[in-house]
Amino acid sequence: MSLRLVIMGVAGCGKSTVGAALSEKLHIPYRDGDDLHSIDAVEKMRTGIPLTDDDRWPWLDRIAAALRNEAPLLIGCSALRRVYRDRIRAGAGGKVTFVHLAGDRDLIASRMAARSGHYMPLSLLDSQFATLERPGPDEAIEVTIEQPMETIVGQVLSYLGGNPQ
Repeated sequence: MSLRLVIMGVAGCGKSTVGAALSEKLHIPYRDGDDLHSIDAVEKMRTGIPLTDDDRWPWLDRIAAALRNEAPLLIGCSALRRVYRDRIRAGAGGKVTFVHLAGDRDLIASRMAARSGHYMPLSLLDSQFATLERPGPDEAIEVTIEQPMETIVGQVLSYLGGNPQ
């Protein structure tokens, strides 16, 4: 199986939680794309400075390389703009499936405010939503996060059942 799945969405939408649940069900490793950011990029975000495209390109290339070299793989990555998703697809070495975790700004803000130990401050959430180009049905399956985790995972698994590669 050469599944390359990117769980995408704004900060706080649940990429890591959904990724871990899918990893368990599919028996495929999950990597958190946050771990592939440069030290400089993490420090910018930690201090409340939004990343620029110049900050993101090397990170997106590392995401693509992980998908290329470690498939099958599930990876969490914001992938907020189509050009970012295109860059990942171009470098991944095979078909990439994107799952967009979509949710209301207030719900996501409440989740971000409640979590601890993450460098992404709540103050950057608005810049995430401003950057987001929602993927169309030609690009990703969209799953709303205002439902139980088992429903979210079930929807993704159902989609993958018809599109395993």
